[in-house]
Amino acid sequence: MSWGAGPRASQFLVLAAKARAVLHGRYHVATDDIRSVAGPVLRHRIITNFNAEAEGLKPDDIVTRLIQSIPVDEHEAEQSGKLPKIFKSAHAS
Repeated sequence: MSWGAGPRASQFLVLAAKARAVLHGRYHVATDDIRSVAGPVLRHRIITNFNAEAEGLKPDDIVTRLIQSIPVDEHEAEQSGKLPKIFKSAHAS
């Protein structure tokens, strides 16, 4: 990538996920909300370099790869090693 998403992209990703959650009748953001809004929020903020373009990678492909790397739930994150032990809940064994 020549240019990636910055801090404002993170802010708008969270804001869009909150809006989607409220539209679906929830007061909390779920992983699915982040996955759903990531494409529209991030696609125009990512600029690919020559190597990515030569491989045929588009910003949407990069966003899709990022979305696929997000664990669906805490159990999946623990199994994949993506959730540090410090974030485990107190009642988890």
